[in-house]
Amino acid sequence: MLEISIQEVSDRLNLDNPWWLLEDVLPHFATMPERDYFPGFYALVTNRAVQRATILMGPRRVGKTVMIQQAVRRLIRDGVPPRKILYVSVDTPTFTGQSLERLVRLFLERNGLAPTDESYVFFDEIQYLREWEIHLKDLVDAYRAIRFTASGSAAAALRLKSAESGAGRFTDYTLPPLTFAEYLKFTGQERELIAEPRMDAGNMKYQARDIVELNRQFVAYINHGGYPEAVMSEDIRRNAAQYLRRDIIDKVLLRDLPSLYGISDIQELNRLFTTLAYHSGREISLEELSHSSNVEKNTIKRYLEYLEAAFLIFRVRRLDDAGRHFKRQRNFKVYLTNPSMRGALFNPVNVEDEAMGPLAETAVFSQWFHSESMRSLHYARWKDGEVDMVMLNQEKPSWAVEVKWTDRFAERPGELTGLLSFARKTSLEEVLVTTRTKKAKVRVQERVIEFEPCALYCYGLGKNILRDKSS
Repeated sequence: MLEISIQEVSDRLNLDNPWWLLEDVLPHFATMPERDYFPGFYALVTNRAVQRATILMGPRRVGKTVMIQQAVRRLIRDGVPPRKILYVSVDTPTFTGQSLERLVRLFLERNGLAPTDESYVFFDEIQYLREWEIHLKDLVDAYRAIRFTASGSAAAALRLKSAESGAGRFTDYTLPPLTFAEYLKFTGQERELIAEPRMDAGNMKYQARDIVELNRQFVAYINHGGYPEAVMSEDIRRNAAQYLRRDIIDKVLLRDLPSLYGISDIQELNRLFTTLAYHSGREISLEELSHSSNVEKNTIKRYLEYLEAAFLIFRVRRLDDAGRHFKRQRNFKVYLTNPSMRGALFNPVNVEDEAMGPLAETAVFSQWFHSESMRSLHYARWKDGEVDMVMLNQEKPSWAVEVKWTDRFAERPGELTGLLSFARKTSLEEVLVTTRTKKAKVRVQERVIEFEPCALYCYGLGKNILRDKSS
């Protein structure tokens, strides 16, 4: 077996770190728009108060490599000498068989640096290195002047290994798909479609300049807007279904999850995910899934855990009509973490499609995927009614939202019997209902109902969540 020479490894490092030779050369991807997550990520990258490595994780194609290279650009602009910054894509064939420490030593020797010099090292796609978590932990302990950052697309593997071996040494940072607000920023339409906000009860409230065009962009976001490359490339948008299915869904289902969990029946897992994607937002049970697929309930339960660990889905637990948990959780809802995965598997939707209702609900829930409060989000369902979204605060409902893709209830609010009943029983004085175009606030049965266009609500929700996260 032929070994790769040190010279070849060194040549590859020079190629991947062009700023060593020409300081005004920036990474190729660094010119793309910055995600709203960048300030928080960069703060972790540069924080020397705590001796930890930053683990950037998230689904495939959400912009992790881009954000790393933007961090390189910012470091250089902030005065860090370019020779003190190393970027390594671990899956590059030239680095096969090379340990992380050997690459770090080559970097230090090549650039005339001592281990005590303050430097920055980025390992991209680190999950391709066996037992990466042990090697990275050792580097954090041994090279205390170096700030280490690692990233990877096999999110489930990263999260599992980080939790097992990185306690006290790793800080996880999750990068989800784009929010609707980020999508509008990436397409350059945010200022054109959204008016200047005003502060209301701690949150920014937004107005749409053109609700018809905002709805058109909302549908585009649902079809392909969760992933930066699809937003920025016209070629990818034309083949969004193929791109999303091949580069995001298939690689996770056919490679990442089977290799991590030893799944033997890949087609069984694929069928389950396809079913869940088609019915995103629908209430299901393990019994129902087992009966329809002829798969054991315990197997389905494990598959759901795997899909959730891979950031493809998230589950929402059910409450009763008084906002209380059920003693036995037989039923739950499953949502895609980004609605565009459904379009990749089936067909894109338009503004009038029947599927827009559940997909609009999925889009709203996907904004909450960016919040630490996601686990406090529930839905309520009982014999005579249902409420789509309920937030619990200290086990009590603090607000409730009904997601609709129609203006009907703004014109006939008295028909919202389930929501009004839930509000009375849980002492909620105000609730919110989304519409297609209408914005209003009315009082019905001693309860205030605020109506807001779904696209505008989705924009404001994602914008406020990331504003809070940044601050």
